[in-house]
Amino acid sequence: MSNARLPSFKFLIGFEAAARLGNYSRAAEELCVSQSAVSHQISQLEQQVGQPLFRRKGRGVELTVAGSLLLDSVSKSLEQIRNGLSRIETYMDDRLVTLVCPAPIASGWLQPRIDQLLQAHPDLCPIISVDESARFIDELDVDIAITREPLRQEGVFEVPLLTDELVAVGPPGQQQDNPGIGLLCLEDDLTSERIGPFIRAHFGSLRKAAIYDDSRLLLDAALRGRGIALVSRLLADDALRTGRLQQLPAYPGLPLGTLWISRTEGPSRLPLVRDVFDSLLQFSRLDDQNMSNIDQSVQKTSIV
Repeated sequence: MSNARLPSFKFLIGFEAAARLGNYSRAAEELCVSQSAVSHQISQLEQQVGQPLFRRKGRGVELTVAGSLLLDSVSKSLEQIRNGLSRIETYMDDRLVTLVCPAPIASGWLQPRIDQLLQAHPDLCPIISVDESARFIDELDVDIAITREPLRQEGVFEVPLLTDELVAVGPPGQQQDNPGIGLLCLEDDLTSERIGPFIRAHFGSLRKAAIYDDSRLLLDAALRGRGIALVSRLLADDALRTGRLQQLPAYPGLPLGTLWISRTEGPSRLPLVRDVFDSLLQFSRLDDQNMSNIDQSVQKTSIV
């Protein structure tokens, strides 16, 4: 059988129904065909596999050992097909817009703005993914991508969205000159050729309080007041805006570059895609204005 051609899908459908229902007549009724059609399909399937798949039992049928083995594979395969069709049906919903974004940006900047996005677009159901490998617009059902570098794909429209910066943050009122205070940072930053020297130059006098491999855990530690944290300003955006954290003016920041937002260059899959894209751009422009005000406030505090 390993070298034989695969049986007709119609035969397998009839076999699965008869096995599940234990009766050719009920299988025929479910499939809207005649009982003789189901019987013929199973007979053809048995000839192809070279084994009897059913034996009579009263007015119905039961599986042979070979039939049980085949049913296990057929049932799993049909379930996968049904799941795939269900997923396709889900993605046909014209309220869905799929947006891919780096996890720290999704957590710190995008997530706090979802309510505002839904107010602007009440019919929207966003699908938010942090899988940064899924960045091919329209090839992997990605409508909008926020990335750390421009995609430079043919047929894709992309513009700068946000700028990011590594900043030192702590809870309001935290004493920056306390010699016992510790530094919270990412392991990757310590070993980075660019960020590592910056940390050693400006934070080398601070003891290491904790080192993390996940920036969201680092932010959580800062919110719990465990020390001075070096974090992406976009990750800390919501905490800074709501006053749960403050940027510490005694320490310099380090630019982390620009984030880009992308969509198809021509007509989008849905008009809603372009509407969401434009709203996110509008949010970023407002943030730029607010961030400029915060920077001026931090500079004034530093001077005082």
